[in-house]
Amino acid sequence: MSKAKSDLQSAVALAYQGGATTPKVVAKGRGLIAEAIISKAKEHGVFVHQSKELVSLLMQVELDKDIPPALYRAVAELLAWLYHIEREKSGIPKNLDT
Repeated sequence: MSKAKSDLQSAVALAYQGGATTPKVVAKGRGLIAEAIISKAKEHGVFVHQSKELVSLLMQVELDKDIPPALYRAVAELLAWLYHIEREKSGIPKNLDT
C-alpha cells in the first residue's frame, strides 16, 4: 500500500541571488524527490530547516517563481536564521559587524 500524498515528506529549495528582488522556488517535491533535494543540500553544505507549515505554503509556488509577498516575513526570518548559523559556523563573533 502506498502512502497518501499528504503523508510523504516534502521539500522546497529556495535561491536568493544578489540583485534579485525576492527568493525563488528552484526545486520542490515529495517523497523520493524531497529526499534527493535534502540530500543534495546537505552534500553541498546547505543548511536544511524543517517547517512543515512553510514548506506546505511554498509547495504551492510554481518553480522558478518568486515567493509571494504573504511569505516575505517567514522567509526573511528563515534567511536571518541561516545568516546567524553561518556566522557561528565561521567563528565570527556576534558583536562584530561585517
